[in-house]
Amino acid sequence: MSYYSNKVVWITGASSGIGESLVHGLLKEGAYVILSSRRKDELQRVVMETGTTADRFKVLELDLSDHSSLKSKTDEAVSWKGHIDILINNGGVSQRSLAQNTNLSVEKGIFDVNYFGTIELTRHVVPFMIQRGAGHINVVSSVLGKISVPGRSTYCATKHALQGYFDTLRSELHQHGVRVSVVCPGYILTNVSKNAVTADGKPHNITDKTHQKGMSADVFARKMLKKIARGRNEFYIGGPEVLSVYMMRWFPWLVFRVQRMIKFKG
Repeated sequence: MSYYSNKVVWITGASSGIGESLVHGLLKEGAYVILSSRRKDELQRVVMETGTTADRFKVLELDLSDHSSLKSKTDEAVSWKGHIDILINNGGVSQRSLAQNTNLSVEKGIFDVNYFGTIELTRHVVPFMIQRGAGHINVVSSVLGKISVPGRSTYCATKHALQGYFDTLRSELHQHGVRVSVVCPGYILTNVSKNAVTADGKPHNITDKTHQKGMSADVFARKMLKKIARGRNEFYIGGPEVLSVYMMRWFPWLVFRVQRMIKFKG
């Protein structure tokens, strides 16, 4: 029997990319899936394309930047089947702009979604898992939660912050039987760069070459679900770029030298 069979899984950022692929993978594994994002029409498209029956999924519109709504959204999610077995924090926004040019309001907006929205939603889910003495919280961070590159200053900051928060949460929840996993993708072929915000908050509207050559979202999702099922605390999935995490640990001077060679205008 699959690890996910009849488990209730809540996924944010489920309307496209990695989230959409996770939905397909989880439904095939026999999970009950709650899909969340701001775009309800896209969520409905995703579930229609799976061909699954209505009792296996719940579409729950959610805006991570609307922090005051997250408690009621959590209550609604829990009320569907009475509990949440697995939370996958996948929602977020990327950035394509130089630090010195980026408006503070844009930086705050990125933090509101990537960091504060994610930890606030998690904070509301945790008590239900503690009450049951079981649960698995996952956060999709990034290789850029371990290193940094030009043009992603605030995005990198949010991912580094998530790394610290969820590493701490893991140790705090261990005694309650709740697991915490941090997932660090490399370059994955999604619209993450196209949907990234620029210095004034407008969309980047360009798919970076690195992402064009990246791992497909479907392949990534399969690998991610396998590693979650194994209970890994932290793992990296991608191409050669994931080696930079180990290089940063053993040869930081080399990573810094490579970073200085990257030219970014924005």
